[in-house]
Amino acid sequence: MSNGALELKYFSFGTAGKKVLSKSLAVGTKTGYRLYSLSSVDNLDQIYENESEDICIVERLFSSSLVAVVSLSSPRKLRVCHFKKGNEICNYSYSNTILGVKLNRARLVVCLEESLYIHNIHDMKVLHTIRDTPPNPAGLCCLSTNSDMCYLAYPGSSTTGEVQIFDAINLQSVSMISAHESPLAAMAISHQGNRIATASERGTVIRVFTIADGSKLYEFRRGVKRCVSICSLAFSIDGLYLCSSSNTETVHVFKLDDTKEIPQMPEEQQSWMSFLSKAVTASANYLPTQVTDVFNQGRAVASIHLPFQGLKNICTIVMVDKVLRLLVASSHGYLYVYNLDMEEGGECTLWRTHRLDGQVDVVDSPKPVKSKELNTTKMDKNIKAESPINKNLDADNHIDSLTDISVDRFKLNDDSEFPPVI
Repeated sequence: MSNGALELKYFSFGTAGKKVLSKSLAVGTKTGYRLYSLSSVDNLDQIYENESEDICIVERLFSSSLVAVVSLSSPRKLRVCHFKKGNEICNYSYSNTILGVKLNRARLVVCLEESLYIHNIHDMKVLHTIRDTPPNPAGLCCLSTNSDMCYLAYPGSSTTGEVQIFDAINLQSVSMISAHESPLAAMAISHQGNRIATASERGTVIRVFTIADGSKLYEFRRGVKRCVSICSLAFSIDGLYLCSSSNTETVHVFKLDDTKEIPQMPEEQQSWMSFLSKAVTASANYLPTQVTDVFNQGRAVASIHLPFQGLKNICTIVMVDKVLRLLVASSHGYLYVYNLDMEEGGECTLWRTHRLDGQVDVVDSPKPVKSKELNTTKMDKNIKAESPINKNLDADNHIDSLTDISVDRFKLNDDSEFPPVI
């Protein structure tokens, strides 16, 4: 790989709708931001480039023309832009540095270190402010992509792994989930909006909870040899798989179903594991709970080994060319595309490597796609738009300034204004 690749300040995969997971990627650099679309495994199309200032946050709404941008030179200002027209729709200034921005078709959430602002995305009016949250210097929060089950999750403690669940539509607290003993490092809400996955700073265990009542559904062990820093968690669009990346070279894929099937092991290992399982079951009455819990935790059904470690990265699972793929974007400016064979599991095949500077590195002699991998996708590429619910512009008095807003240019149900890009 060339040393001339970009050094990314921020990168994010496009948010998802009810039935489609956007295959777009937004990256922020010291000279601006770029938007990409993965039309096929072989083609990463750059659909927009803005060369202006150093960008620390850039989030795109679905595959629309709406982007939210924060720069390092103005870290307290959020700009909402229509990139196809090159227009700035509005900008807000806050009392502190913006650490995170999340959005779906109903809400836009701005995360500061000790507060969160919830905007109505149709007119950017501030609907609610959550104040005096536990210190959150990493800006950790997540917002459901399903606007019908529009839940916001953020840390409920700075010393333990508590998750606060907030209903961003009805603007009320839902529950507090005691997910981990250590502080949270990563979270993700399923695209259905009914489950949340969490990981702590220790990084050894990943848990999945029901949002409605906070009950634990799954517990997966990432590893037992070392503690790691989890970079990202992401559900597949159907909610059947969960991927996890960290500062190590390994990305894990877990299967979420009631059968909790384990990939078939070699014959020489089956007898040993069978014996060990029986021994654990027989000794469950007198072994410490922490010991038996380790054996009851699920393991990854598939994994990949990246050609690097120690770099920030994000992962997601999408359908590309009717084949399930795992995408990994890294801070040194590369996008890796892997095939996922969830029937056999095990090590996944690297299919393509794309540079995020307009050039492409292609893997030599890629492994042919198996016929059984050519499963049909359930994703609907049509994104249903919602009507604006409020056209009154009323800036919240806790925000310093609001400038240059045009409601007529901010209609998300107008295809001529926000046409699908991919």
